[in-house]
Amino acid sequence: MTAPSPPPLTLEAARDLQKTLGTEIGPGLSERELDAVEARFGFAFAFAADHRVFLSAGLPRGSRSWPDWRHGDPEDLAGRLSRPVEGVLFDVEHNGFWHPAWRPRPAEASDALRIARSELAGVPQLVPVYGHRYLPGIAGEWGHPVLSVHQTDIIFYGNDLADYVRYEFTGRASSAPARATVAFWSYFVEGGPVTDVTAPTPHTPHALNAREAAEEADR
Repeated sequence: MTAPSPPPLTLEAARDLQKTLGTEIGPGLSERELDAVEARFGFAFAFAADHRVFLSAGLPRGSRSWPDWRHGDPEDLAGRLSRPVEGVLFDVEHNGFWHPAWRPRPAEASDALRIARSELAGVPQLVPVYGHRYLPGIAGEWGHPVLSVHQTDIIFYGNDLADYVRYEFTGRASSAPARATVAFWSYFVEGGPVTDVTAPTPHTPHALNAREAAEEADR
């Protein structure tokens, strides 16, 4: 059973969440600043609605794991934004990955990369939240799951942004069933071929693979 969409995140709830982060919180980004960040990184870039509220409540800083959307190096931010797609392309080129919804894979690696880039151009962008935790950047929407992304090793890390923060920083995971909501990326968290990658696919929340388990042990 899939969980219902969570309620919108409020500024008050976002500020309460930020009290659990254990890091310095700077002034929140204004609507103008948020719009400017979106404009800087192009037409395909957007913050999800709950991500905008979270950043409006306060801007976490004091650790490089938090993207500095106000004063950060634009090249660093662009690199964080491109990392999920570049990770998929790396696995296309070096590890034989090919999404089942794509056209048949050509024999030449250069042709495979060209097709993969073309397919990925239409995929909703993942926006960094903290380290390699990402939230789908779909303007005006909230309640998308947070994903932990290492190339095509992608797992679910929170029902939504609020659930993710509680899990990452307090260890309290939601007991609600997970919601896979985004076309392309849901294929990875589901863990296998799907007939229609645009359909929501339920999966186990907060499952850890070996790499994630090792990271947790090092925290």
